[in-house]
Amino acid sequence: MGDHQRRARGLLLLASASLLLAGCAAGSGEGAEAGDDASVGSEDVADDPVPALDVEVVAEGLTLPWDVQLLPDGTALVTERGGRLLALDGGEVREVAIDIPDLFVGSESGLMGVALSPEGDTAYLCHATRSGGQPQDVRVTRWTLDDGAKSASADGVVVDGMPITSGRHGGCRLLLEDDVLYVGTGDAADATNPQSLDSLGGKVLAVTPEGEPLADAPFVDGDPRILTYGHRNVQGLAAQPGTGTIWSVEHGSSVDDEVNVLEPGANYGWAPGPGYDESVPMTDTERFPDAVEAAWSSGDRTHATSGAAFLEGEQWGSWDGALAVAELKDSGVGVLRVDGEQVVGEDRMAELEGDYGRLRSLTLDEDGALWVTTSNGEGDVVLRVTPAPDAR
Repeated sequence: MGDHQRRARGLLLLASASLLLAGCAAGSGEGAEAGDDASVGSEDVADDPVPALDVEVVAEGLTLPWDVQLLPDGTALVTERGGRLLALDGGEVREVAIDIPDLFVGSESGLMGVALSPEGDTAYLCHATRSGGQPQDVRVTRWTLDDGAKSASADGVVVDGMPITSGRHGGCRLLLEDDVLYVGTGDAADATNPQSLDSLGGKVLAVTPEGEPLADAPFVDGDPRILTYGHRNVQGLAAQPGTGTIWSVEHGSSVDDEVNVLEPGANYGWAPGPGYDESVPMTDTERFPDAVEAAWSSGDRTHATSGAAFLEGEQWGSWDGALAVAELKDSGVGVLRVDGEQVVGEDRMAELEGDYGRLRSLTLDEDGALWVTTSNGEGDVVLRVTPAPDAR
């Protein structure tokens, strides 16, 4: 077993969480997420108090910020779905000069996920493209950042051909971990994509930073870049500290949201055909007996879950090692306490409850602070959340 396979099999770990849904007419999609009403319950299995939090607004006046990642010098790079790449540096918000040709912005797609090399000189961006004015695909491109991250120059396509229709269910979360680039994709609201091993839709991909299959691929008898399949719309990817296990957060249908532990080659059971039936189970074990059950699922009280990050550091108290999950519909952050492969409790970040609207992305910085983007359409902000000093 090679190193990449060993790292990828670390995906086969943990478990349990739940969050959300979106809903378009059929009960899914981001447009409908906002109108539904649901909330994650709180089931503390221990009497450990949850930490009080300080919430700082570090940037405001943004429009649909999709992702935030930190450079080694502490500068935060933020993508806006409309196509801007922003740098937040010492209280200043400035636009990074970048030209993304043929960017398609529509429905839920546009400029989405970002990942950064450990050195901070390379950015990976996931975005939709158009041709002849029509949506063409979703792709990951590589960019070289200049000193000070004032501009970025194109340095090739890493993955292309991820399907798109109207822009609905475009994914697209990126995670760069141990020289493996993970790409969470959406099914493009096409019922055939999740179970097709020739399509990159409804998958989690695992490639080298150059976009090549891993040394021990294929994990499935199809495109060797496919790590897992049978997903609906993967919006969150997070690596568990100390284990290498990758967890995914799946924006669900009208009946369920899921948090999954990724197992190389596994089917996660989403197959809404014929047509695009949002009422079928997110993990259909009747049709697919070997499908991997969710580590955590919301059931029919959905939350429109999105980005995720593991909390790390003793300052988080009883939440050290817990998985935080952003919610679009519920406008908050759920916290899933985990023990090995089990989710053993659920809490909420009360200080974020409803005050900032829809929450999209979560990222932990080197100091253990949690960065959060909102997704309300205008007047959006980026938050930095830390345990209050008296809670440590």
